[in-house]
Amino acid sequence: MSRPLSFGHWPKGDFEGSVFDKFADMGSLFRSAEMTLCQLFLQSEAAYACVSELGELGLVQFRDLNPDVNAFQRKFVNEVRRCDEMERKLRYLEKEIKKDGIPMLDTGENPEAPQPREMIDLEATFEKLENELREVNQNAEALKRNFLELTELKQILRKTQVFFDEAERAPTCGSAPQMADPSREEEQVTLLGEEGLRAGGQALKLGFVAGVILRERIPAFERMLWRACRGNVFLRQAEIETPLEDPSSGDQVYKSVFIIFFQGDQLKTRVKKICEGFRATLYPCPEAPADRREMAMGVMTRIEDLNTVLGQTQDHRHRVLVAAAKNIKNWFVKVRKIKAIYHTLNLFNLDVTQKCLIAECWVPVLDLENIQLALRRGTERSGSSVPPILNRMDTLEDPPTYNHTNKFTCGFQTLIDSYGIAAYREMNPAPYTIITFPFLFAVMFGDLGHGFLMALFGAWMVLKEKPLAAKKSDNEIWNIFFGGRYIILLMGLFSMYTGIIYNDVFAKSLNIFGSSWYIRNTSIHLQNGDYTLDPKVTRNYEGYPYPIGMDPVWQLASNKIIFQNSFKMKISIILGIIHMLFGVTMSLFNHMYFKNKLSIIGEFIPQVIFLVFLFFYMVLLMFIKWFVYFANIEDKDFQVGTRCAPSILITFINMVLNKNTPFDKKCGSANMFDGQLGLQKFLFVCAVICIPWMLITKPIVIQRNRKKTAQFAVNHQQMQSATENGDAEQPMHNNTAQPPAMGGGGHGMEEEPMGEIWIHQGIHTIEYVLGSVSHTASYLRLWALSLAHSQLSEVLWNMVLSKGLKVEGWAGGVVLYATFAFWAALTVSILVLMEGLSAFLHTLRLHWVEFQSKFYIGTGYGFEPFSFEIILDSASQSKEEV
Repeated sequence: MSRPLSFGHWPKGDFEGSVFDKFADMGSLFRSAEMTLCQLFLQSEAAYACVSELGELGLVQFRDLNPDVNAFQRKFVNEVRRCDEMERKLRYLEKEIKKDGIPMLDTGENPEAPQPREMIDLEATFEKLENELREVNQNAEALKRNFLELTELKQILRKTQVFFDEAERAPTCGSAPQMADPSREEEQVTLLGEEGLRAGGQALKLGFVAGVILRERIPAFERMLWRACRGNVFLRQAEIETPLEDPSSGDQVYKSVFIIFFQGDQLKTRVKKICEGFRATLYPCPEAPADRREMAMGVMTRIEDLNTVLGQTQDHRHRVLVAAAKNIKNWFVKVRKIKAIYHTLNLFNLDVTQKCLIAECWVPVLDLENIQLALRRGTERSGSSVPPILNRMDTLEDPPTYNHTNKFTCGFQTLIDSYGIAAYREMNPAPYTIITFPFLFAVMFGDLGHGFLMALFGAWMVLKEKPLAAKKSDNEIWNIFFGGRYIILLMGLFSMYTGIIYNDVFAKSLNIFGSSWYIRNTSIHLQNGDYTLDPKVTRNYEGYPYPIGMDPVWQLASNKIIFQNSFKMKISIILGIIHMLFGVTMSLFNHMYFKNKLSIIGEFIPQVIFLVFLFFYMVLLMFIKWFVYFANIEDKDFQVGTRCAPSILITFINMVLNKNTPFDKKCGSANMFDGQLGLQKFLFVCAVICIPWMLITKPIVIQRNRKKTAQFAVNHQQMQSATENGDAEQPMHNNTAQPPAMGGGGHGMEEEPMGEIWIHQGIHTIEYVLGSVSHTASYLRLWALSLAHSQLSEVLWNMVLSKGLKVEGWAGGVVLYATFAFWAALTVSILVLMEGLSAFLHTLRLHWVEFQSKFYIGTGYGFEPFSFEIILDSASQSKEEV
């Protein structure tokens, strides 16, 4: 943890003209751009054009000078509402264009924001298009509804003719057909009661209604008729084979024709109410066949006329939409730019004369000239004779953090900002992360084959980035991959490099240069089983190592895992200590830039001593062990042979516990070099001294400086009192000392209580001391994930692909085809995707916690400039999500 930084007027004093000034001019590549707060005065007639030019430039972040004013009470709220209304009309046009499947022309142009007077023309154009389109849609809907009614009537006339023809062919009887209900056959009754039969058996005339209903409602409709009419109706229905278009929604629906026979007006009223409840459409159907034929002919004629009118209506609608589709993209851009300009103008203040707009904005210092040019262009466009005024202001407020990025560095900067945006002008880890992130990932993912697949995918996205970016996919997962295409490419390339070092390609080794190990008389040794290759024997070892990476002979060794674990474990610790030391060194550049000498003396120096004297010394022991204890040295007394090589872990633990390391008497000593025990005691004592150094130095110095400052204030007050009493003639040269510098303490802000300073420093010291141990152990994940990746790759090879390679004959080709497909699928899905994601997350943690905690504050806030490009991109993304 580090003390929060405040940014205002930095004290100079001893730092002026020193080496600290060299770091103040460090470019924005390594720290955020220098920002300044400016006050902008614009004439009312030139404000719109000037803000438009600043939006195209995208380098100005405006502050809201009316935070207490309601959004509906600001000056340009009416213009914003007009823009909202134009956007609504454009969205309606866009919806209709998409409904017809008409492609919208996207030329990639970026039209300038229209002048305020052009808003009226745009509004008139959109109003005309919307009214015309709505009128056409209403007419088309009415025509489609009429067409649907005629089509349903045509189907009714056709189907009912079949019903009546069947009724005429049926024998005449004294009772009418009954409505059949399979579940209640015993309750069926006739439409004519017994009294009707006694009256002479003459059939009474039945009434009927015909109509159309949705097919899925037929079962419920039939049950309701049965129960409500007590079986005294007769229902016939037939399905309409072709679907009909619903004029309201445009959906295709399936319907059925029905005809219901009944007796009496009471049943007729009841049947019509049931039809109305089920939203069935009733149509007139003549009783006479001649009338039905005549009506059918008239319906067919009207349908043909309607088809002609509908076609003309659709052609006119299509022409309107095609014309709108050519310009709708540009219209959206223009309207959104106008809306953004007026929304920004609502952040400004009006002076008392109501003729000048006043704004405050954060701008990068290096871009002040470009901003002045943009304001000049806006003034010329508006025709104003009064130039805008841009004044720099002094402030104690923290400026926003602005890091210049491009398409390559943007992904890495996003990784850093996801943890926390850097405080203003502190060191930016992103440039170093470009190398360290893919390298540490590759240490865990090291495999030449898997790295090649990952690099191939990344290279494809990089080479095809323009067409892929133009598609503007709304798939969130794909956008994450595409946004990190350069990270994926570098991770793949670095994984190929570490795969060469590990000599690991899909769980196998490459023998490019020839192994340095040999086995003579192989037939004899194969009969004896295991055989140990001794580097001291010249017939087994040529005396020089494999040119690059591990010797391929280790692929066959039974102690392969033991050797690789030892190598990868030591490499992980070495890389981790160097990475953390680099992070502590970065804190020095922060202290130098902010001219905080006290933090250098009270934090940086003891931190470096503690880390170097304990953990970097452990790294040196590893190299000394590699240099001193050779496996191919002939040593009969075992003085420097591998059997006498001490354990680094045991040596380090005994150093901390101040114990002697046990050793074999044949080895002579457990030390790697003379004076090792004395050196270790000295290093450990120095490291222990650094703990109270970090804990008390800074609070004591701050407390002492505060006392001196308070004493100076008292002396100054006494001198003023003496002057007022006429004692000014007394010599006051002893009281003219300047107040002591606070060493980066207050900077114009309220003083922090000493109790909080002590607590803060105690937490910071405990975190660093314990973190040095835990973070060093955390880097062992480099070894652990590398081991897991290689073992899982080997399991897939032995359990899947090797099975297909062992089958002989023609069947072997078929089996190999299947096993290779399965092995390839598992390799890509598990080893490349899942293992790659796991290694990515572990690498992210090593950078966020182990590395950045040594120097990175991350309490800043991002620079959010008024930029048309950002506004249009966010608008298109939100539209795609909807």
